[in-house]
Amino acid sequence: MFVYLDMFLNDVLGHDVQKKSLAGSLAVKRVPHAQLFEGADGNGLLTVALAYANTVVCGDNPRETSIRKALRMVHPDIHFVFPTAATSGIKTKPTSNDFLNKWRGFVSEQPFGSLYNWMRYLEAENKQGIINVNDALSVIEKVRFKSFEGGWKCVIIWHAEKLTLAASNKLLKSIEEPPAKTLFILLCPDAYKLIATIRSRCQRTRFGGVEQNLIAQHLEKKGVARTLSAAVASQSKGNVGKALELVGQQNELAQYEDWFVAWVRTAFRAKGNKAVVLELSKWSQSLASKGIETQKQFLSFAIQTFRAALMNHYKLEAVASFHPKTDFKLERFASFIHGANILPIITSLEDSIYHLSRNGSPQMIFAELSFKLTRLLHTKA
Repeated sequence: MFVYLDMFLNDVLGHDVQKKSLAGSLAVKRVPHAQLFEGADGNGLLTVALAYANTVVCGDNPRETSIRKALRMVHPDIHFVFPTAATSGIKTKPTSNDFLNKWRGFVSEQPFGSLYNWMRYLEAENKQGIINVNDALSVIEKVRFKSFEGGWKCVIIWHAEKLTLAASNKLLKSIEEPPAKTLFILLCPDAYKLIATIRSRCQRTRFGGVEQNLIAQHLEKKGVARTLSAAVASQSKGNVGKALELVGQQNELAQYEDWFVAWVRTAFRAKGNKAVVLELSKWSQSLASKGIETQKQFLSFAIQTFRAALMNHYKLEAVASFHPKTDFKLERFASFIHGANILPIITSLEDSIYHLSRNGSPQMIFAELSFKLTRLLHTKA
């Protein structure tokens, strides 16, 4: 059983400890029926889940045809569930089944892709992806029956934290008492974003970042210059997806930087100046018109930049990971970021991301955040 373990898992980048643990459970034929892989998308959770599911499903029936189907993500006993949203093609009640071909294309092109990348791929970046109750009912129906090839069947739920409460409750019994030879693999960035009843029934495996040297080697194999590979690997903090984005989306990062520079300069000048306050309000309205996922990505960029400024202010080495794309001078900006204002700044940014995720009004969120920033930038050290 599981004779093709090495072929699948050995191709996964990093995570040697976790792979060894998974291999051990397979070797002794003790496969927990509900498993939770916890960590960032860019750390490679999905690549591990795919390799593991392929091993479990093909291990009972290691025929070449089965292996080929598994590698192409068309094996009839491996099912995928992921967040979706209404699109121009699927306007009502979207489910994972409606987007399987797109999903396969996305995973093939971006195996370390994030939820943000997926929503952009769907051309639905201004919407909140969810896993709804119809997805749950579909899963329940699929696992009720015997597997097509007579062995295991597996359900991979990507971003399981996006399960609605109704969907979570529907799936609970299947996860708690699955049919024989049925494996659920739930993937999410934070186990505590799942409802407690599901979380408690899963065996958890935490996946941290990938080693910097492995990321650099991975980039070089993709044709990235050695010097750029090393620099990007250093900035990525173990996140392969982030490293690939840093290589491939330099223009996007430059756009975020332009927005950030315009924002902080205007916010600083706005104190006591009505004309500039109006300018700041226009900036807020402009960003509020962007897609929600773009707004959240920008705020994450802002958090990283404020932290880099703090490091610069106190002459810490971590500043080396910040590489501006424009003429922005971090060292000059850093004099305004210090121990007295960094915590409320970061808290305000994180709160804004949370409220955007909860479908708050972007215009109100960015207006309030901008006026807070005006006050905080003038806080004395």
